[in-house]
Amino acid sequence: MSTPNVRPGTVANQRRSQRILLSVPLRVTGKRMNGSSFTEHTNTLIVNAHGALIQLREAVHNGQALSLKNMGTGEEAHCTVMDVNEGPNGVPEVGVEFDEANPQFWRVSFPPADWSARSPEAKRYASPKHSPVNSVKTPPAKK
Repeated sequence: MSTPNVRPGTVANQRRSQRILLSVPLRVTGKRMNGSSFTEHTNTLIVNAHGALIQLREAVHNGQALSLKNMGTGEEAHCTVMDVNEGPNGVPEVGVEFDEANPQFWRVSFPPADWSARSPEAKRYASPKHSPVNSVKTPPAKK
């Protein structure tokens, strides 16, 4: 996925919530410029507590209101298009923001804002000496 971060480093590191690469099946509905309705099925590329990045073939514009239905849970949320960029496969990648923060919509637990792979908690869980695989002794192979 080629979604380069064109924002300055200081701004990019000040996100309101952590991003997670997660594919969630969605039904997206909205109104075209001529007033007719559209519906498109797609998946998320990235999610966070405030919205998502999705691929959408339907032409949309910044500020446009959309409705997302999480096909796994049936839950719906209203959102606004915040950014539209050409995707690597020619399908536009659309950044959407929920009308109100909705971290439960994705049914995942988001790490705290100050979390990183260098956090002591991350190292504790990734340490081989704490791995249950290393605590199991395998019998020697029979000859």
